[in-house]
Amino acid sequence: MASNLHTPPLMRLAVEPHGVTVRAGSVALLGDLYLPPGAVGLVAFAHGAGSGRTSPRDRAVAQALASAGLASLLFDLLTREEALEDRHTAELRFDVPLLADRLLGAIEWTRRQEALARLPVGLFGASSGAAAALTVAGRAEIAAVVTRGGRPDLAGPALGTVRCPTLLVVGARDAAGIGLHRRAMHQMTTLASLYVVPDAGHLFEEPGALREVIDAASEWYRLHLAATRREEAAVELV
Repeated sequence: MASNLHTPPLMRLAVEPHGVTVRAGSVALLGDLYLPPGAVGLVAFAHGAGSGRTSPRDRAVAQALASAGLASLLFDLLTREEALEDRHTAELRFDVPLLADRLLGAIEWTRRQEALARLPVGLFGASSGAAAALTVAGRAEIAAVVTRGGRPDLAGPALGTVRCPTLLVVGARDAAGIGLHRRAMHQMTTLASLYVVPDAGHLFEEPGALREVIDAASEWYRLHLAATRREEAAVELV
């Protein structure tokens, strides 16, 4: 469980995001990059259910991760035209192959950015974005994944391909979500942990619930992304 992890105290540092244009395949997607000095890793966010880079919950998580020394990339997985279409049809938000391709394209974009290229990558997924993150974790070099109240079941057979440590966070009041997450874990062969936030529902709107999500995610990333960074540094010294 994430609460059993022991990591260094978090830095207290306010980091202002700056706008970026993420080139993912043939599309340009709007994004916000949080880049603290001396970042030890990069977390790419995958939104879902009609949300985007302006999600208040994900922005709160990103700011907290920046305070912990982790860069964060929040970006819209859909173009403006696609988002307008999705408002009427609600179909693209559940198109996991499309969302996964966009997320993978964004990761490839970060590898072309000088300030980000050498940072180990983690993924943070919510709702259908959780399925996209888990799908990409089986297709790319990812150091760690955290999902928040997501739909891991939508990843289907891709769950069995995830190769990195994965933390699945769900609210204790989300009975259906707990069942989905437990079934998903049984299909995964990598290190996977289920973190149940007490007294929290699906959206983690209860007092203190999102703070617990943030703390658990920060610990998980700092443990696994920092470990990846140390391993890479050791290889370079050999």
